[in-house]
Amino acid sequence: MNEKKLVKALLSWVKTLMLAVLVGVIVNTTLLASAHVVSGSMENTIMTDSRVMGLRVAYLFNEPGRFDVILFNSPNNDSPVPYVKRIIGIPSEKVEIINGKIFIDDSNIPLDDYFIKEVAQGNAGPFFVPEGCYFVLGDNRDGSSDSRHWENRYVPREYIIGRLYLIYFPSPQMLD
Repeated sequence: MNEKKLVKALLSWVKTLMLAVLVGVIVNTTLLASAHVVSGSMENTIMTDSRVMGLRVAYLFNEPGRFDVILFNSPNNDSPVPYVKRIIGIPSEKVEIINGKIFIDDSNIPLDDYFIKEVAQGNAGPFFVPEGCYFVLGDNRDGSSDSRHWENRYVPREYIIGRLYLIYFPSPQMLD
């Protein structure tokens, strides 16, 4: 009799464990996206060796917007590790960097990139963002490999995995 109870309890634990694994796999492949940030290109917003989490469904009903921090596959297919950058230019925009300041569509007023901790340097562009694509930069502008430097400069919409909302390691914090 005890043997039957033990087998029944063991099967119950196995079923529970299998259900938990199944739910975890489904959540991880359809709802959440997690990544390890291996470079300093997003410092001081996201530090090197941070672990971040985003929502895969963030853009189910909305398009990505300027200043969203996104997780995406490399437009140059040069890395199996997803990239993390900030959207600066959206489809059909002209982006130009003059003395480290970003100007959109020939505006006389630079973007208010309040999240940048250090003054960026240099000139780049103009860049004309194609339909269905995005121009992305790292927050550590002078230490980032991004749309300014890549062979395929723009991130196609279908390469975007999700929008980042949370740094969960080493110190938890929400992203804007």
